[in-house]
Amino acid sequence: MYEITVLPMPDDFEGQVVATLVSRRAEAGSRRAVLYLHGFTDYFFQDHLADHYVQRGIDFYALDLRKYGRSLLPHQTRGLVRSVTDYFPEIDEAVRLIRRDHDEVTINAHSTGGLIAPLWADRVRGRGLVQGLVLNSPFFDLNVPAPLRLAADLLRTPLSYTRRALPLGSSTVYGQTLHRSEGGEWDYDLELKPLGGFSVHAMWLAAIRRAQRRLHQGLAVDVPVLVLASSTGLRVRDFVPEARSADIVLDPAHIARWSTSLGPHVTCVRIPDGLHDLVLSAEPARKQVFAELDRWMNAFVYQGNENKP
Repeated sequence: MYEITVLPMPDDFEGQVVATLVSRRAEAGSRRAVLYLHGFTDYFFQDHLADHYVQRGIDFYALDLRKYGRSLLPHQTRGLVRSVTDYFPEIDEAVRLIRRDHDEVTINAHSTGGLIAPLWADRVRGRGLVQGLVLNSPFFDLNVPAPLRLAADLLRTPLSYTRRALPLGSSTVYGQTLHRSEGGEWDYDLELKPLGGFSVHAMWLAAIRRAQRRLHQGLAVDVPVLVLASSTGLRVRDFVPEARSADIVLDPAHIARWSTSLGPHVTCVRIPDGLHDLVLSAEPARKQVFAELDRWMNAFVYQGNENKP
């Protein structure tokens, strides 16, 4: 049974803003919790991820960030922010609420959430608010040729003030690898997570590049970090069978390269045949993801604790 808590946030440049905290408790009372942060064109729907934690006696929370999923309001542009720091207030509030009943909190974040989470953790270092980060295919760099990354950086100032959608086109391939209607394994709301994704707006892209450059300069996250990435990256515009066993959104080599910029205690694991959202991969890869997750949490988050999950 899930509970839903709406978190009112200060208005932004489009008006009213809310975030939504989804929670599910383990059967026995727990002082441990995980907070899940989703990626771009995304929201929380991965029930089996919640199952994995609550079956191990860990309470599960997921945050639908502003302008996504359960938090999207009619007047808002999907996913549009001026800075990734715009998300910090709802993460602050979610962690505050969770820590009222829990002593140990781990953030589990995917893709864009995996870029936001370490920047947030770097800001609150030394305060003991979280005990670990799990980053599932974090968005550490743009998966485009170097000249296009350079162009995005050179245009960062005008892009920052432009709400216009960029003419980048869209591809449904990633959605085809996931959704049951296209031969995938998963069922989710295509209004909240369309097969072709959201439009990429100039302001959003500029915010992402600022955040990525900050990460590339080096953070000082003071808790253990697990970075998970596929062993294979693939760039495609049309569906091919190989898309079901590779990251077709980001370049896993970029993820591995920049993982060492997070802080002094980082573990990076590559998952054979993993999709971009590794917990949505085919069962063999998915089982490895959860095995690596359990091993890492027991070793570094719950080390020395007799009540390890």
